[in-house]
Amino acid sequence: MNQKDLLRPVADAASLSAPLDNFNTADAVEFLNTLSLSRAADTLAALPLPRAVKMLEQPELNRGGDLVAAMPVARAAALLGLMADDRATDIVHELDEDERARLIPLLSPEARKAIQQLLSYPAHTAGALMTTEFVSVPSDWTVGRTLQHIREVERTRETVYAIYVLDPHTRALVQVVTMRRLITGLPEEPILDVAQVNPPVTVDVQLDQEEVAQLIRRHDLLAIPVVDAQHHVLGIVTVDDILDALIEESTEDVHKFGGMEALEKPYMQIGFFEMLRKRAGWLSVLFLGEMLTASAMQHYEDELARAVVLTLFIPLIMSSGGNSGSQATSLLIRSLALRELRLRDWWKVALREVPTGITLGAILGVLAIIRIVSWQLLGLHDYGEHWQLLALTIGAALVGIVTFGSLSGSMLPFILKRLGFDPASASAPFVATLVDVTGLVIYFSIAAMILRGTLL
Repeated sequence: MNQKDLLRPVADAASLSAPLDNFNTADAVEFLNTLSLSRAADTLAALPLPRAVKMLEQPELNRGGDLVAAMPVARAAALLGLMADDRATDIVHELDEDERARLIPLLSPEARKAIQQLLSYPAHTAGALMTTEFVSVPSDWTVGRTLQHIREVERTRETVYAIYVLDPHTRALVQVVTMRRLITGLPEEPILDVAQVNPPVTVDVQLDQEEVAQLIRRHDLLAIPVVDAQHHVLGIVTVDDILDALIEESTEDVHKFGGMEALEKPYMQIGFFEMLRKRAGWLSVLFLGEMLTASAMQHYEDELARAVVLTLFIPLIMSSGGNSGSQATSLLIRSLALRELRLRDWWKVALREVPTGITLGAILGVLAIIRIVSWQLLGLHDYGEHWQLLALTIGAALVGIVTFGSLSGSMLPFILKRLGFDPASASAPFVATLVDVTGLVIYFSIAAMILRGTLL
């Protein structure tokens, strides 16, 4: 099949693509997401090649790999060959080995080399995110010659807002010129005369995407070059690509924090059994953890039999500790993700959370005491002849449990990160389960000290 055949829409294109005629790209992508897989693939394949490429390059398009796999192989290869290298690589990542083996040999040598290179880098690194389609010029060029070069290659580049100036002999990165500085320079000026003053900010190909995002934010960049040991530019990571990656990573963290495995697809595209697999594992672990709560209550069975009134406040005690722990965990996970804290700061956090937990526990303890006293004096409930000691027990227990919840909830993300796990795995349900078990021990220990000789 020649290039003209590939550029021509497939048969029956008019009826398939008609619903998209009045849609812009974003709305057309949203419409495709609502169609069945086969219908969406046929519709995408029926579009003129340039528009189909533009739609496939949108990160909002769901099932990109499935759509490409469902198309005729020649059409799919044509689309991949015209896409930006980084987005084409994302699509290829979603294909199975057989589909890759079928499509990649049909690509042009340049596209095949670029995609295979990007596939070789670990996920969530600068190398996996970068695009190899950037503008670079030798350092001995003039402003006018550079502008002419940009006019010639603009359609084949991811962005032209930054121009990378290379040594004409070694091809190593020398400087970066912004488009704004370039168009304000005189045509005969050397390109280095309009380059930025500071050394260029670069990243290693293995750098984690979160650290890449931090550098882009700190230096207010639209793109950042990825270089090797000899300072050769391998590609660039653009701000839109890093934002897409961070949104995906944040979504995974939210899923984990809810006490389940992260979903790789939108909610409505997850099959029934896959959804069970994602949720059942963590739910079973949490259930087994809560069984320890039942064991703790069995241990204090005699105390509960002698002072049944203590059972009235078990839900209050457990939820307060779990809530304080979940608050601390949420704050610390986010601070670690934003690099506001480092592992070495754990002791600073501990010193901060202990007095915070004591104060918060005291506030809740006072509220609990007021509630018990009010109900007793107003005749709404009779807590027995030792109700004052009971109120003191509940107040003191809340101070201890909320303090422990705050401390353990803040330390758990540090522990997980130190062990090499994702801190987001310290989910709110997990923290609540941990504090439930220890909270009961704290509650009955304090009750034994205060109520000994009376109710116990």
